[in-house]
Amino acid sequence: MSNFLDDLFNKVFKSSEKTPMSHKENIVLKEQEIAEATAWMNSAEGKELFSRISKSYHFKTVQIEERPQIHVLDSKYARGFAITYDDPLDEKTFSLLFLAFAQRVLALGYQQVSLDRKMEEINEQVKVSDKFFFKPPVKALAKNELIPQLYGRIAIEKISIDNQPNYLKVLATFYSDRLYQDPEPFDQFLDHLFEATNDGQN
Repeated sequence: MSNFLDDLFNKVFKSSEKTPMSHKENIVLKEQEIAEATAWMNSAEGKELFSRISKSYHFKTVQIEERPQIHVLDSKYARGFAITYDDPLDEKTFSLLFLAFAQRVLALGYQQVSLDRKMEEINEQVKVSDKFFFKPPVKALAKNELIPQLYGRIAIEKISIDNQPNYLKVLATFYSDRLYQDPEPFDQFLDHLFEATNDGQN
């Protein structure tokens, strides 16, 4: 970490160093951070924000813009969305939403593979990306039974540029291998992710 900060310091003061810097590290969340995100997403404020995001997403699919601004990602083997840092998000709710999305993915039975932070210099800007990565749970299979993939592999990213929140991205990437069942409907995944109430999920 100190090397990254040294590189950043040199960059800020116009060092002759020309190689773009890049640093990656694992993140370990504190129990208090998880508890705070869980309490928030079950609060009136949290439920209201999830409702607004759900509304913005569904309006975006029919080419109507709402706030916060949503970008829909749709391809044959991946689906998802990105949320621009915009009203009504602030720095606190931006981070809480990132953690809350992760808790709702875990509530679906997913296994967290990693949580890491990548810091890199791009076009004289410093980009910081915090990223969760989840895989479907492993289960015992009967002979010739295809492997269930739920909604595919899930990645959740929180992006900041020059220490300013920029966007959140949620991406489901589907397994195309013949050993896997077809993924469950993505709209069903969104229902779980955006639900305004979250009773019974801690």
